[in-house]
Amino acid sequence: QVQLVESGGGLVQPGGSLRLSCAASGRIFGIDAMAWYRQVPGNERELVAHIISGGSTTYADSVKGRFTISRDNAKNTVYLQMNSLKPEDTAVYYCNAAIRVGPHPYDYWGQGTQVTVSS
Repeated sequence: QVQLVESGGGLVQPGGSLRLSCAASGRIFGIDAMAWYRQVPGNERELVAHIISGGSTTYADSVKGRFTISRDNAKNTVYLQMNSLKPEDTAVYYCNAAIRVGPHPYDYWGQGTQVTVSS
């Protein structure tokens, strides 16, 4: 059974930093794209950052220059370094990964981790 386990959320003051981690475990043959999404109650889940196996990245306009996504393929882990946090970054952050457990990749989600930016 493949699992994505997130860690690193919490309460931080505006202007502060947090680093989220998401580790995949289980019978994994490989991981293609990995991403972070976030969701505020009443809103749709939105893409924050995306990274493919080769390392190319994309970001939502609202986080460009402040957030950095990276991955450690040897550890099946993706990270999200969040700097200069703003109150509007408050949300539940979800890890997503396209994981190959056979000939084709399947989409997996983490359980979510709360990030609250408040003074």
